[in-house]
Amino acid sequence: MGAGGPRRGEGPPDGGWGWVVLGACFVVTGFAYGFPKAVSVFFRALMRDFGAGYSDTAWVSSIMLAMLYGTGPVSSILVTRFGCRPVMLAGGLLASAGMILASFATRLLELYLTAGVLTGLGLALNFQPSLIMLGLYFERRRPLANGLAAAGSPVFLSALSPLGQQLLERFGWRGGFLLLGGLLLHCCACGAVMRPPPGPSLRPRRDSAGDRAGDAPGEAEADGAGPQLSEATPRTRPRRRLLDLAVCTDRAFAVYAVTKFLMALGLFVPAILLVNYAKDAGVPDTDAAFLLSIVGFVDIVARPACGALAGLARLRPHVPYLFSLALLANGLTDLSSARARSYGALVAFCIAFGLSYGMVGALQFEVLMAAVGASRFPSALGLVLLLEAVAVLIGPPSAGRLVDALKNYEIIFYLAGSEVALAGVFMAVATNCCLRCAKAAPAGPGTEDRASDTEDAEAEGDSEPLPVAEEPGNLEALEVLSVRGEPTEPEPEARPRLAAKSV
Repeated sequence: MGAGGPRRGEGPPDGGWGWVVLGACFVVTGFAYGFPKAVSVFFRALMRDFGAGYSDTAWVSSIMLAMLYGTGPVSSILVTRFGCRPVMLAGGLLASAGMILASFATRLLELYLTAGVLTGLGLALNFQPSLIMLGLYFERRRPLANGLAAAGSPVFLSALSPLGQQLLERFGWRGGFLLLGGLLLHCCACGAVMRPPPGPSLRPRRDSAGDRAGDAPGEAEADGAGPQLSEATPRTRPRRRLLDLAVCTDRAFAVYAVTKFLMALGLFVPAILLVNYAKDAGVPDTDAAFLLSIVGFVDIVARPACGALAGLARLRPHVPYLFSLALLANGLTDLSSARARSYGALVAFCIAFGLSYGMVGALQFEVLMAAVGASRFPSALGLVLLLEAVAVLIGPPSAGRLVDALKNYEIIFYLAGSEVALAGVFMAVATNCCLRCAKAAPAGPGTEDRASDTEDAEAEGDSEPLPVAEEPGNLEALEVLSVRGEPTEPEPEARPRLAAKSV
């Protein structure tokens, strides 16, 4: 069942069963991002039956999104402890049970606990492990795989909303919730295909008490290799940490986390307010609703196209800058369209916004995977999602309150665009500064130890092993390594030691 966290052999297969994993990740991403928004078609019926206002009813989707983002560290711990497949199977059952129980709710509080908490937690336990497993199956084609998986969000949003409307008209909201709960059982099928990548199985290794005792815990070696021999008394290494908080000290992760927080403050605001903004400008209701469809259609095309573009040999080493360019384009689109009042101008805004939004969605997890590697990606993703949950709970609600107070959408678009553009500028400048500082810093006395750690990372299954100076072709890993502050030229004596150890 893949217990003990995500593992793999010598390298990702970049195909084969990985395409099945990619299809499952496409479905899970679609449910995770599309389902909370699709549930909003039932709000009017819920308001009528429970006698509640729109804001009280909308808390169902808000709680679902908060659970999706805020339980990231919990999902990281469970994946490290039990593996991806068991966590996804349990998450699919929780998501389905939440919607089935919600169909019997008699109070809004019961909806909050079932459709909000249970279903949101189940979606979170599916979303994060699927991304982790995708990173273990793809390396050379990973940007394309991330782009294709991210395309599940607009595709499912376009499909689930009309499906929910049909279910509401034929079976009512209770029957619709019951059938949607059955639909979420497909997450269990997606979890069932998440088998570990092919390769030798790994197990904990013994090492000497005095040799390289400062290495990271949880290292492993291939079955059959046996414990490492040493003149000193061997001891069992401690287990891998369930949540690696040490990743917060990584400069590349810190830059990415700040960027994501700034981005989440304003990225979703224009899409949320777009329909009401168009209606306020005098656009008919049908035409105003069609604007979101335009964004979705462009988004569907932009995500896989951007993933394929980022996978090109000349562009892949510069994916962080491409990500910052996408953020800057999205922010400038918001700023330039703040005074758009005609329907033609709004359509142009939707095309530009959908294109830049799709680029951001396709690149955001690729940048994190490249920055921290596969071994620390579960912990890094959980912490980033938690940080993003805080920003999501601050940004859109604050924008709604400002609209109610000022009765002016123009200021909201200026604020949202400024936050996203600032995130893009910060990402580019901080990445460039980290690269310069890393290249200017001389190699310290700990170079030999870090070079020795390189083999441990490769044996443990890091998706991007640390490069050495004799491999100039590995440009992407070299740039990511420089951002993380590691030396790019190990000392000559490191190689004999690695060779001796492998013997």
